[in-house]
Amino acid sequence: MTRKQLEKRIEQIRAELAALGPVHPGSISQQYNVCGNPGCRCKDPENPQKHGPYYQLSYTSRGKHTTRFIRAECLEDMQRKVANYKRLRELTQEWIDLSVALERAADDD
Repeated sequence: MTRKQLEKRIEQIRAELAALGPVHPGSISQQYNVCGNPGCRCKDPENPQKHGPYYQLSYTSRGKHTTRFIRAECLEDMQRKVANYKRLRELTQEWIDLSVALERAADDD
């Protein structure tokens, strides 16, 4: 890429970052649980039916690992925030790579 192309792409990344919206680190998983009630459907020896699904968000922030449940009505919003965070990380890494390439191009001049 030319120096001008690198600079243009960096500007595009800046604009995309500004438009991202709310972000949250982590991943979301589905959980099914078994309760302690002896007569419950989840304890049926023939056809056990676990409770759930429950949605769980797991992430590490500032060196501390956290897991918490997400209500079903909040799931879509949290999925969007997690996707935005992933995109933030991708764009940031691309920006860094382009900045290094831009510095190399400056050294070649």
